[in-house]
Amino acid sequence: MRLAELSERSGVSAAMIKYYLRQGMLAPGRKVGATTADYDESHLRRLRLVRALIEVGGLTVARAKEVIGYVDDDSLDRTIRLGAALWALPHGPDPDDGDASVAVARVEVDRLLDALGWTTARELGELSPDHRALIVAVATLHRLGYSWDAEFMAPYAELMHRAAVRDLDFVETHPSEEEKVEVAVAATVLFDPVLRALHRLAQQEESARRYGL
Repeated sequence: MRLAELSERSGVSAAMIKYYLRQGMLAPGRKVGATTADYDESHLRRLRLVRALIEVGGLTVARAKEVIGYVDDDSLDRTIRLGAALWALPHGPDPDDGDASVAVARVEVDRLLDALGWTTARELGELSPDHRALIVAVATLHRLGYSWDAEFMAPYAELMHRAAVRDLDFVETHPSEEEKVEVAVAATVLFDPVLRALHRLAQQEESARRYGL
């Protein structure tokens, strides 16, 4: 397809596509003339990822470029490649070491990971921005009087593990390594609002079932 069709199908203006090409976020098309190129489904897929990162995830172009750099780094194995891309996504503030609630949260998060047998998460520890984000969230709950200990969190974690299995089963339906990593990163950004909305709808449904309308 030519640039105009790629723009129409992707919902990205031709000017922005040219910008992403200059930034190296999109591979060059196949040259068919001095000023024209052909693009294929891989370009369309990549533009979907870029839109997910910037329009839904709220990333700057510079941060989106960093994420895509990890997606494209085929010198890494899939776990490292995906992990690096996900770590490059925006995360909240780091834990405040001077906060007593943070100390409590660290203990409970470590107890939770040990109880679940999540050895990778335990070994990476606070190198992982998501590990740090969980500590901050649990510390905030503790500070406000909602003490979520490891036992209370475990059933939620098990539900999230089931969701992760479902996510990666979906990723495995895509044929190439590049597609798998692209889809996994895009899904992380795009599925979060879906899961949040489903959680709230489920709460409404269960509330009505238990207590009536």
